[in-house]
Amino acid sequence: MSRLVREGTHVTAATATYREAVRSGIRRAIQQDTRVFLMGEDVGRYGGAFAVSAGLLEELGPERIRDTPLSESAFVGAGVGAALGGMRPIVEVMTVNFSLLAIDQLVNSAAALRHMSGGQLSVPLVVRMATGAGRQLAAQHSHSFENWYAHVPGLKVLAPGTVQDARDCVLAAVDDPDPVIVFEHQLLYNVQGTLDDDAPVADVWHAAVLETGTDLTLVTYGGSVPKALAAAAALRSEGINPEVVDLRCLRPLDWQTIIASVTRTHRMVVVDEGWKTGSLAGEIVAGVVDRGFYELDAAPERVCSVEVAVPYAKHLEDAVLPSVSRIVEAARKVMPRHG
Repeated sequence: MSRLVREGTHVTAATATYREAVRSGIRRAIQQDTRVFLMGEDVGRYGGAFAVSAGLLEELGPERIRDTPLSESAFVGAGVGAALGGMRPIVEVMTVNFSLLAIDQLVNSAAALRHMSGGQLSVPLVVRMATGAGRQLAAQHSHSFENWYAHVPGLKVLAPGTVQDARDCVLAAVDDPDPVIVFEHQLLYNVQGTLDDDAPVADVWHAAVLETGTDLTLVTYGGSVPKALAAAAALRSEGINPEVVDLRCLRPLDWQTIIASVTRTHRMVVVDEGWKTGSLAGEIVAGVVDRGFYELDAAPERVCSVEVAVPYAKHLEDAVLPSVSRIVEAARKVMPRHG
């Protein structure tokens, strides 16, 4: 972290990367609660596949930073067991595609045990994983499966899109009595922003209106937040004034904030890196139609990834993913002057 902002001798904020903010959240959670520990492949000596946990083994010790065998089913299952036993584990799954090897532990065990035990058991488990495309990791390491997990009752799903939220989502998830999946977009790890490490944990269970507007609502989350903000700036140069809503929490969705925004703007574009078929974007459009149909002055638009396996070649990968230009095009489509 750098460029400290001070009031007297008290540090109030600093410029930090998204990666550093996640690390700060993990460190603070472990320091504040003896039940919390981090486990996963290469999180210790190597410092994590994306260097999120770099230095934490030396700082906090091997009891709190635990390297695991290369078996997602085994170490996620161990996390479920530890949570049932009274601990509050943070489990790192290297990338979202590898979480499919542990989906039975997450869906059939972690998500279901409170219900199946009649409320006698809780699973205070946090599972963090890198998600999304844009780093030329090709078809097997570029998925966006946030909606798969957001579909499951018993799980909560967070997708921080800003540096401050990256820290706060970790801390909020650790404090929750139920299993929480935290999706960290690969392209955000190097992004810099303001981190106030002394600030109270934000209410990440509700959406944030990042920019207010009057003409249309851009709804997004995670790695698409910077794209939505860039598209909003481009639209303003054309005389269109968008509002940007960062969902932050994908299950449960904050319908109150979404509907309030659409009620102000009467138009909506949803940006979602998942494939369009069966997407979170489709759920949001359906939910807005259910709850606020008569507030809409135009059919909502969805900007999603093209329905192909994500290519390796950079120019093809860029063509597949949501982009600023595609968001701007969708926004123009819902505006009456650009129909």
